[in-house]
Amino acid sequence: MNPVPQVVNVLQALTVLLLSPLLAGIASRAKAWTESRRGPSIFQPYRDLAKYLRKETLVPDGASRLFLVAPVVAFGAYLVISVVVPIITPYPIPFAATVDFLGGGLLFGLAGALTLLAALDSGSNYAALGASRSVSFAAFAEPTLIMVFFAVAVITGTNNPYVTNNLLASSVSAYVSPTHLLVTAAFFLLLLAETGKLPVESPGLMELGMIDDGRIFEHSGRALGILRWNGWLKQFLLYSVFLNVFLLPWGMFAQPTVWFAVANIGVLFAKLLFLVAVVVVLEATVAKVRLFKIRDFLALSFSLAILSVFAFAVLGVP
Repeated sequence: MNPVPQVVNVLQALTVLLLSPLLAGIASRAKAWTESRRGPSIFQPYRDLAKYLRKETLVPDGASRLFLVAPVVAFGAYLVISVVVPIITPYPIPFAATVDFLGGGLLFGLAGALTLLAALDSGSNYAALGASRSVSFAAFAEPTLIMVFFAVAVITGTNNPYVTNNLLASSVSAYVSPTHLLVTAAFFLLLLAETGKLPVESPGLMELGMIDDGRIFEHSGRALGILRWNGWLKQFLLYSVFLNVFLLPWGMFAQPTVWFAVANIGVLFAKLLFLVAVVVVLEATVAKVRLFKIRDFLALSFSLAILSVFAFAVLGVP
């Protein structure tokens, strides 16, 4: 049996696990530069993670086992996603057939739902407030995600992300079609909301309007470290899918060898640095919208996804 596909599978999972904190550190440092601050080291997330994992986990009175189990299961969901989507290869790896776009979306939803349940299980009013806000916005975000996947399916005739990557990389007409451009814009707006970026949320600020940080307010120690890691994994995975499938499907080597897979890690990271720069500039130039206006922001994303399907029905893909 050829061991190369299994080695590439493990390499892809390690890439997501080990580089996701680094991406978060680079984004934090770059944002500090736009604010005329020196900012933390790009390796600060690794130090924070090591600190959290060494500390004791405190469980609120009345919390059930779900409070501790949910972060671990959510971590497992993100780990599964990391080996089924195109991250360092444009060709399917052994576990790629496990889920398609829709299955990946369901795994993202599972991880988010578990985090919400853990927040509610803590019994904290503040964590429950963050969870309720997250649910109200998810009511707009989840339909957008489904429409994005549906639009991708009508372009390629399948929900397989590898097929989408190969089609868009090889067909200029499909890439510049109105359907693809609109669905890319919709996914980008959804990306900002799902990763807690401006104009939706000010990450890292202890404020009454925070959403993601509110859900994990009662966690500590190892559980908090895993939840932080989950957030970095989610960001890394969404960025990678957006870049490799929607925005920049070119550049990766298609040769099925370990060395070309390693080279693709460098290609991926260059793409990620480009996207981080775009997001940082965007965060430096736009203001945070009011809490009740976030639904309007997500409604715009949903409208673009709907328009992409209408564009396909009217114009098709050249």
